[in-house]
Amino acid sequence: MPAFPRLLSSGIGYDTARAILDGFDRHYRLFREASKAARRHFERRQWKLAQQEARERIAYYDTRVQECVEALRGSTSQAALTDDVWREVKLHYIGLLTGHKQPELAETFFNSVFCRILHRRYFNNDFIFVRPAISTEYIETEEIAPTYRVYYPGADGLHYALRRVITNFQLDALFDDLDRDVGFVEARLRFMLGAEQLEPNHQLQVLASLFYRNKGAYVVGKIINGNREYPFVIPILHGPAGLELDTVLFDPRLITLLFSFTRAYFMVDMEVPSAYVSFLKSMMPFKPASEIYTILGLQKQGKALFYRDFLHHLRHSSDVFESAPGIRGLVMVVFTLPSFPYVFKVIKDFFPPPKETTREQVQKKYLLVKYHDRVGRMADTLEYSDVAFPRARFSEALLAELKQVAPSVVEEEQDQIVIRHLYIERRMVPLNIWLEKAEREGDLSALEHGVIEYGNAIKDMVAVNIFPGDMLYKNFGVTRQGRVVFYDYDEIEYISDCNFRKIPEARTLEDEMSAEPWYPVARNDVFPEQFGTFLLGNPQVKSAFLKHHADLLTAEYWNAGKQRILEGWMADVFPYPQESRFSFKPQAKAALTAA
Repeated sequence: MPAFPRLLSSGIGYDTARAILDGFDRHYRLFREASKAARRHFERRQWKLAQQEARERIAYYDTRVQECVEALRGSTSQAALTDDVWREVKLHYIGLLTGHKQPELAETFFNSVFCRILHRRYFNNDFIFVRPAISTEYIETEEIAPTYRVYYPGADGLHYALRRVITNFQLDALFDDLDRDVGFVEARLRFMLGAEQLEPNHQLQVLASLFYRNKGAYVVGKIINGNREYPFVIPILHGPAGLELDTVLFDPRLITLLFSFTRAYFMVDMEVPSAYVSFLKSMMPFKPASEIYTILGLQKQGKALFYRDFLHHLRHSSDVFESAPGIRGLVMVVFTLPSFPYVFKVIKDFFPPPKETTREQVQKKYLLVKYHDRVGRMADTLEYSDVAFPRARFSEALLAELKQVAPSVVEEEQDQIVIRHLYIERRMVPLNIWLEKAEREGDLSALEHGVIEYGNAIKDMVAVNIFPGDMLYKNFGVTRQGRVVFYDYDEIEYISDCNFRKIPEARTLEDEMSAEPWYPVARNDVFPEQFGTFLLGNPQVKSAFLKHHADLLTAEYWNAGKQRILEGWMADVFPYPQESRFSFKPQAKAALTAA
């Protein structure tokens, strides 16, 4: 990378800029190494190692930022880093980013280092990158590693082109019957195209790196036919006799679900991440770039873009923040801006009975989910510190509530309300409101759908060792796609840490009539038989629940799931409908395979 000439007056400014960029380059090099390792783990079926690598990669960013901060503090006097010097640091940094392959990520890294060193009063001034300084348009990749490859089926046919798509990834594992599976893919894609005439120069564009998550590798591409584009995704899995193409997804709704905010981050090796974001954005035009960066494991960049989008929205709207609809929680104050599709969650300073937890314990639960496989059933949460809101945009009732129940994290500064710590999540319809509305309107199919999805959400979480704890409907939400997602994490536990028990038979009539249990109950004891008392008061909900998920009321179901986890079994998580799979046979396909 060419050195930026020292035209500015401060040598300290240049050295500081160089040190920060070196810190970022080290971070992204390690990030890419972890993403490359995902390929080896997939080829060798090393699922536990893949999970561990994915968890560790999440922590890379904060670790590298802290390393950089400590290095700067050790090498440079804080008194020497005056306001004028910091302005020059930024200018030198911009020069150093000339020709850089990840300038937007490097700018965000600069902001993180700066904000760790100085007070938040500097957050929105000329010292940091409030908006991008370097364009990410048309950044060139190395010729030997383009962002995407192009295939022209016109000469040799679609089947041959699709086969080349798969073989060009050069996976170090044998396929069971690649020609058979490519034939399935070809048939599905031709069905998608229908009677549409293919142009002579129609082409396939396929991202050059596979996307790895859980036990699958995903081919991501699109068919270009004249002025029309058709996105597709092909999952590759290990079958009993070798690699298999499991299906091809071309329904935009299913592709959006695959790249959902309720799933863990993909492992993808990218030299130019902005090019991958641009490609995925063309496939999912309604998904914000912030969410796409997060999907790719670049969650800090996702947070930065989300906050820019939020500030932009504030400037172009006039409604006020208000309490979110639904039953008030005992642990969180939840509020929303009606025109913005997210909710803001603040931990209260104290919790009334029966809650027995602390702020630190609640934060640990949310951190657990951040590092865990969310399996499409747990919402991703953005965590922020020292967020300033316009005072005029808060309703008096909401502001009074925040000051009453969370005074330690709420600060009023002139025309701003500063919240020292909060979480932001995608807004969903609380499941209890969904069910009440369905019953009120006599929509029994919607009610049954909500109950089915609720049970499926719990079972998906059980498969990845998560017990939701508080299973009340108010802690689950319904997404725009009609999926039920869990979003209240203050009572979650690992399934493996729970003791699922049957209620002992009463010894006497007095035992049976007693308001208190006559048997000893330890902290992590769970009695599934009791779930119905809290969940099945509505006869219509009860009927649907017993029809589809009666097993959730038995200790045997939960203990069977726990036993599989303790034996090292790892769930096959399919982020698409089972019936879409080429080899789907309900009687022959087990839900779990040995790790």
